[in-house]
Amino acid sequence: MELVKPGIGLLFWMTITFSIVLYILTKFAWKPILNSIRERESSINEAINAADNARKQMESLKADNEKLLAQARAERERMLKEANEMKDSIIAQAKRSADEEGRKIITNAKDSIEREKLNALNELKTQVAVLSVDMAEKILRKKMDDRTQQEAFVNDNLKSIKLN
Repeated sequence: MELVKPGIGLLFWMTITFSIVLYILTKFAWKPILNSIRERESSINEAINAADNARKQMESLKADNEKLLAQARAERERMLKEANEMKDSIIAQAKRSADEEGRKIITNAKDSIEREKLNALNELKTQVAVLSVDMAEKILRKKMDDRTQQEAFVNDNLKSIKLN
């Protein structure tokens, strides 16, 4: 029964031992424990603050990235527009150049055809004149009294003449 009801001496020594342990813990252990708890609490608060700052910086960077992306898109659109305008102007210039070249070629061809036509007509006139002179010479050499003889002679000579 003594375990259920401790004696006064036991209580006295337990109180003195507890007081000594409490004094030693207070003097040597509580301060380091409390200091480490305070340090841990401050490091946790610093980590939370750093995370908040990092989140704010990430939001700022995200906004900057979106702004840069919008600028890049606008620049790309501007460059595409300039390229399309340049392409259209090059195509229009090429069409104008081709039309002008075509007109020059057609004009040169018409002039060449006209010159060839005039040359052919001049040559034909010359051949007709030569043939006429030849015919007249042959007719004059052979003076014929009868008209039917003259016509037969002219027809025979015409058949014998070869045109180029």
